[in-house]
Amino acid sequence: MAELSLQQATTIVEAALGKARETSCAPLAVAVLDGGGHLKAFAREDGAGIIRPQIATGKAWGALGMGVGSRTLARRVAEQPQQQAFFSALNAMSQGRVVPAAGGVLIRDAGGVIGAVGISGDVSDKDEACALAGIAAARLVDDTG
Repeated sequence: MAELSLQQATTIVEAALGKARETSCAPLAVAVLDGGGHLKAFAREDGAGIIRPQIATGKAWGALGMGVGSRTLARRVAEQPQQQAFFSALNAMSQGRVVPAAGGVLIRDAGGVIGAVGISGDVSDKDEACALAGIAAARLVDDTG
């Protein structure tokens, strides 16, 4: 399986921030993790909240760890009350590193998952749109297909 390159990760960050400026998003934090969950590239825009880096990383880390985008995780929490105990346990086991809110997207190539991007700073839908734009700019595939 191929690895996420630094150039690809940097492209994702830059394109995501470009999309954010085009769409008048609030200041963002963008975290790109490789397939092992290690930080590959990161940026925090001027004015982004002090906890945004941790939220962005948590969105990406949760997506990578669970194998689905963080939007799916958020939907499961909201629609399946019986999942509350599971997500509480998951958050405890991961030391609070899983953030089940849209904005964490898996990054794929032809061989499978090679990383994840997480974005925080605006509403989750806009965070996710910026993540998708970053992945597309790097000529990779997001977890939506």
